[in-house]
Parts: sequence; structure tokens; C-alpha cells
Amino acid sequence: MTMTLDTLNARIAVRAAASPDESYTARLLAAGVPRCAKKFGEESAELLIAAVGGNRQETAAEAADLLYHFLVLIKASGVGLEEVMGELDKRTAQTGLEEKASRKGNAP
Repeated sequence: MTMTLDTLNARIAVRAAASPDESYTARLLAAGVPRCAKKFGEESAELLIAAVGGNRQETAAEAADLLYHFLVLIKASGVGLEEVMGELDKRTAQTGLEEKASRKGNAP
């Protein structure tokens, strides 16, 4: 089976339903948005360090951690992956420069 964001998101949903004593995902979600956001920030910094350091294997591993923590954070925030993907779909209907210019107060 190929891992996709949808399959990872489904796995997170299953693990979120478990006891926090048995599931890291459930434990993170039980701690709330601030804890999930902190973990996302930590993983983001680790990914940046790996990428700047030019280590492909570490970059891939940290990117995987970041994607996991991203999905946990949006779940904790009550935002569905389909909402995020819908927003991306709307934005890709035009060029990035056009999309940025359409935001209030931004110029290309």
C-alpha cells in the first residue's frame, strides 16, 4: 500500500479514538491545540535544519514527522484535510502571483 495524506489521515483518526495511554496520537490530541502546535513547530525546525544541512535521509524523515504533526494539528483544531485540500484547489485555479495579489493588501 502506498502512503498518501488520506491514508495517513485515516490512520490518525483510528489512533485518535484509542486511549491516550495506548496511543501517542490520542495523547497529543488530548493535550489540545497548544501541545499539537508546539510539536508541529519543533518538527518544522528539525526539517529546516535537515534541509539546510543537505541530508536527504534526515530531510525525508523530518518531512514525514512534519506531515504527521500537521495532520494531528489540524485535527486538534477541528479542521478537516478536505478543507485544506479544498483551499489549495481554489488557490491553484490561478497563478501564485495572482493569488497573492488577490489577498487584501498584497501586491505581486
